[in-house]
Amino acid sequence: MKKSDPIGSLKGVGSKTALLFQKLHIETIEDLLMYFPRDYEVYEKPVTLREAVAKSCVSDGASGIVSVYGRIKKGVVLKKKGNLTIAITSAEDIDGREFTLVWYNAPFVRALFHTNDTYIFRGRISELRGSRATFEQPEYFKPEDYKPQMGKMLPIYPLCKGISRKLIQKCVLQAIENLPEIEYTEPVGMDEEYIRKAGLLSVYNAITKIHFPANEEEYEKCRRSLAFREFYRFALMLRLIRKTYAGVANAYPDLKTHPEVDRFISNLPYRLTGAQMRAWQQMRSELTGPDTMHRLLQGDVGSGKTIVAFLLLYETALSGYQGFLMAPTQVLAHQHYVNFTSWVEEYHLPLRIGFLAGSVSAKEKANIYRKLEDGELDIVVGTHAIFQEKVLPKRLALVITDEQHRFGVEQRKSLTDKGSHPHVCVMSATPIPRTLGMILYGDLNISVIDEKPANRLPIKNCVVDTGYRPQAYRFIEKQIEAGHQAYIICPLVEESELMSGTNVIDYAETIRSNIPDARIEILHGRMSDAEKNRIMQLFLEHSVDILVSTIVVEVGVDVPNATVMMIEDAQRFGLASLHQLRGRVGRGDAQSYCIFIQTEGSSAENERLNVLNHSNDGFYIAEQDLKQRGPGQLFGHKQSGSLVFRIGDVFEDADVFTEAVQKADEYFAGLDEDARAKLAQDFAAAGYDTYDGKPMALL
Repeated sequence: MKKSDPIGSLKGVGSKTALLFQKLHIETIEDLLMYFPRDYEVYEKPVTLREAVAKSCVSDGASGIVSVYGRIKKGVVLKKKGNLTIAITSAEDIDGREFTLVWYNAPFVRALFHTNDTYIFRGRISELRGSRATFEQPEYFKPEDYKPQMGKMLPIYPLCKGISRKLIQKCVLQAIENLPEIEYTEPVGMDEEYIRKAGLLSVYNAITKIHFPANEEEYEKCRRSLAFREFYRFALMLRLIRKTYAGVANAYPDLKTHPEVDRFISNLPYRLTGAQMRAWQQMRSELTGPDTMHRLLQGDVGSGKTIVAFLLLYETALSGYQGFLMAPTQVLAHQHYVNFTSWVEEYHLPLRIGFLAGSVSAKEKANIYRKLEDGELDIVVGTHAIFQEKVLPKRLALVITDEQHRFGVEQRKSLTDKGSHPHVCVMSATPIPRTLGMILYGDLNISVIDEKPANRLPIKNCVVDTGYRPQAYRFIEKQIEAGHQAYIICPLVEESELMSGTNVIDYAETIRSNIPDARIEILHGRMSDAEKNRIMQLFLEHSVDILVSTIVVEVGVDVPNATVMMIEDAQRFGLASLHQLRGRVGRGDAQSYCIFIQTEGSSAENERLNVLNHSNDGFYIAEQDLKQRGPGQLFGHKQSGSLVFRIGDVFEDADVFTEAVQKADEYFAGLDEDARAKLAQDFAAAGYDTYDGKPMALL
């Protein structure tokens, strides 16, 4: 078996199952082995109810998973509550202490449990009244079925309908048994001696053992070994880019400053903040200076990066050159286009602007291509469609990418290759701790916008438990009655096997029953780009009152009318990611609110989330996130959506990241020009990109 073989080559995976695997972006054996577990189940020895209560620390607000022996005391009773079917029974442990068992929308359990049947029940204690405990949605096992599971770390994977956890486990085991070790070679510059001294596993061992680690120590070693290589390759790519741009003379010496830009700034109905003006002046001087600009414009959500980008494009166009602005989604790109064209019309600016995205008709695309090549367009705003080979600008001098972490280094380079060393500005609202920023953005100079526009009211925040939900629903309903809109964020798309947590599909139904007059839509990453764009456009046009979504809205369009952001299972997210989500509201003049629902966790977890109560500064929050969690935490809070590596996380693995960068610097410094050129060719030929979801480049 080879890692490039199709997933259908595994026994038990027919054509229909292979199509289901494609929904998880698994098409080959390598895709499967790179589909790392999101967590693990550790099946511990069953305990008494008294021990379970103590272990769960219910009095402190936590609710850890426990296993309890139980004998069914009476048959299951079914109750109806609206569209909800509730199955209830009771059991007693070996000490004779009674506890309640509850399942939702699972009427079939009535046929499973009978008086005096014995089971192992595994789950969280959701309620404790006096000496009586309640388990909601527990797993259940016959004692003889549970015993073989004890002590094992069994992987949990993100699933889709039709693909179970057990199926993925079975397929992974089969692939591991049949894949030869020679299939995986080490990255360039990493010899066996270094791997041994650094305490890393081989690529093969790390990839195969991370699915079924013997214990947490082995898991952490696997994870560190893979994260190190991922960071190492990324650092090498940054060094190549830095080498490409460092000290490159400005190819556009006739690109000058123009008083028209200053007049436009003075005519705006608001004053640019001091931070905006500093960033603009820094980049303006580079745009017209002796060297090519290669700069990161980093600003917190809602800090006003877009207007600064427009000023750069306007200055460039007045000198007779062209500029690109690329965004990761069509809706965001289109909003930039609408903003730009409105400024052009309102202030009568001499700019010709085009829009290029996948939805644009073939005829209009051809028209855009022609106008670009003939120099009849000054600015093109678009999505990945700008990468197309047919896009051949006549005098491209400036490239701006919005939310730069969504575009890999090679993508950025391919875009700049469309000109003759054009100036580059990459924008990001992702708050990165300053302790990591200088390493992570080593190929860029950095401008920071750390002030908010004066007309923006600070968002009011609260961290609450699930008991606040009814009040939250009423509050959202009142905001909608006042003409505003709301986001509700859930960590999951749909209910999955052994995945606890609020999911978008079921939660949307809950909201419909609680706020029946609201217009509600759902949004999640499994939708097609066209469907996601359609839903976001409806929300932008106020044809939707409540958007129930996963974190795909973390980087999204401005909806000034949205005033409430409610985040379920807030403890599942990193602080920086929660701050990004919060930034979707507070974009208009109305007071906005963010409600963080903590569904489980200790007082320490509550303290972590309360950082968001006390600050709206994304950079401070990112520093606190790193400080509180520390690098390398097992099962930590992944910063979903920001700087997405396959397994590494620059927050949780800051020590590994720093070590990998140092190793990359040492290796790169020892290469001559020919070797560096060869390295660049190898990366380009591999076609890998750090952020686009492809497997790591294990060269």
